[in-house]
Amino acid sequence: MESLVSTEWLAGELGADDLKVIDATIFLPGAGRDARTEFEAEHIPGAVFLDLDEIVDTSNPAPHMLPPAHKFASRMQSLGLGDGNRFVVYDNSPLHSSARAWWMLKAFGAHYVAVLDGGLQKWKAEGRPLESGKAHVRHGHFTAFLDKDAVADKAYVSGLVHSPAHEIVDARPAARFAGEDKEPRPGVQPGHIPGSRNLPQGELFNADNTWKRGDELRAAFYDAGVELDKPMVTTCGSGVTAAVLLFGAHLLGKNDVKLYDGSWSEWGADPSTPKATGPA
Repeated sequence: MESLVSTEWLAGELGADDLKVIDATIFLPGAGRDARTEFEAEHIPGAVFLDLDEIVDTSNPAPHMLPPAHKFASRMQSLGLGDGNRFVVYDNSPLHSSARAWWMLKAFGAHYVAVLDGGLQKWKAEGRPLESGKAHVRHGHFTAFLDKDAVADKAYVSGLVHSPAHEIVDARPAARFAGEDKEPRPGVQPGHIPGSRNLPQGELFNADNTWKRGDELRAAFYDAGVELDKPMVTTCGSGVTAAVLLFGAHLLGKNDVKLYDGSWSEWGADPSTPKATGPA
């Protein structure tokens, strides 16, 4: 199974015993939308809802930090997701949060994981079937082992500030990166990690919400000043849209990418970290 699958492909695979479809929609605080409520109103048939706001390390003050492996395994099992399954994740969010679920599943050892190209937006635009209500699942067995090489922590990123040998790429909108807009979470200063590049995650998508591919995708990184031959760390507000950049790099065959899980919610809340404002 490819890392990015089409709506046509998924429509043909729906109902397969080993296929599990996951809605990983999430919204920014204050967006005025509730992902679980929207899932229960309409979702792809057979899908389960993965609550990215809940599957976190609650002992860490930064939002969306990866949970311990046992918690991740427990949540997957409660959703009927198990070893040997093929997973297709989608979303209905401007944050393109299915990439975060893809990254989490891969980081915890899942082998067959794909993102639905175009998400629920494209699925609905094509008039494909939907269902409503809560998902009905039978518990599965999911074995979770975290690949620590997939994750960058604050200490690691601190060692890369202004390093000419690495790229730090921020997925937030330009105004947030520059420090012109207020951060959506209290106690977080505006700005960005010094020396980082800014590639707003929405730049990786076409008008129909499908991913750019090939030269167009590569050009998005190039136009942001990102040198793809260097190892990369992706960052954002809380580790969600950082996964969009990581997945985009993956589509280009680039696999030396780590995700800074704490992202700006951790960095911007720490008075000891260096901060910059203005454009990259």
